[in-house]
Amino acid sequence: MFKRILLKLSGEALQGHQGFGIDPKIIANMAKEIKELRELDVDVALVIGGGNIFRGLAASTLGMDRSTADYMGMLATVLNSLALQDSLEQIDVPTRVQSAIHLSELCEPYIRRKAVRHLEKGRVVIFAAGTGNPYFTTDTAAALRAMEIHADAIFKATKVDGVYDSDPEKNPKAKMFSKLTYKEVLTRDLKVMDSTATSLCMDNKMPIYVFNMTIHGNIKQILKGKKIGTVVEE
Repeated sequence: MFKRILLKLSGEALQGHQGFGIDPKIIANMAKEIKELRELDVDVALVIGGGNIFRGLAASTLGMDRSTADYMGMLATVLNSLALQDSLEQIDVPTRVQSAIHLSELCEPYIRRKAVRHLEKGRVVIFAAGTGNPYFTTDTAAALRAMEIHADAIFKATKVDGVYDSDPEKNPKAKMFSKLTYKEVLTRDLKVMDSTATSLCMDNKMPIYVFNMTIHGNIKQILKGKKIGTVVEE
């Protein structure tokens, strides 16, 4: 069903039960799943958040300058991206990290054509540092990069089975949606992705698949056409 996807991971997903930082077991398992996708001959690009290390918005509410806080959050995403690159290359998956801010000693600068060429050569590409601009989330970065590389869909990894009408961890009667439109997500404020990212996907007809990343094989099953989680489209 898909030739090229963009996988959006939250930084919190990397911390496991530690509450902070990067759990080596979690990131190793992610690398194995990504390798399985490449074995299906699917081009894989990723955007990873940095909330397991630093959250710019949270720091700004405590008095830090918002732009400074957001740039610190971008650096946190670079740390996560380098960690995942290392895990992937340990299992022989060629990977490139491209950063939206200039860090030539650590990773390549983001160049759209170069990113597409890496994907065409079978490499996994990790987009770090968000959009390179404060006030924009990694959700927006994921939507933007997905459009730029002509991905077929965005895969949003979560800790629950899909999108619910309320928090399923707090409400055992929460209802999960199998399908939603972009407008439903926006009007009901369902927090699939932030409103800027959702609007960008709506304007460009980019489907969003929301699934439980803690269940091994979920991404592969969706790629094969199985209905898992929630799909957001027109």
